[in-house]
Amino acid sequence: MRLSELGGKEIIGLDNGEKMGVISDSDLVIHPENGTIQSIILPGGSFFGFGKKREDLVIPWSSIVKIGPDMVIIQLKAPEAQASQK
Repeated sequence: MRLSELGGKEIIGLDNGEKMGVISDSDLVIHPENGTIQSIILPGGSFFGFGKKREDLVIPWSSIVKIGPDMVIIQLKAPEAQASQK
């Protein structure tokens, strides 16, 4: 898959089904020696510049569950942690 193909995909959290952002709005952390993607950084920002600024969210590449035609599904919490919260 080419980096340009990731551009407009939405990032959806499997933990809560929430839209977390769009890859084109994010930064990628790339390993300098081998060129692999290590993580995606979603900027926190605020709503139209108002309100409290959220922290940037770092999504490890290993948290990606599935890359589909329109979205990237991620899981930040371990499945065991989700089961204990129910």
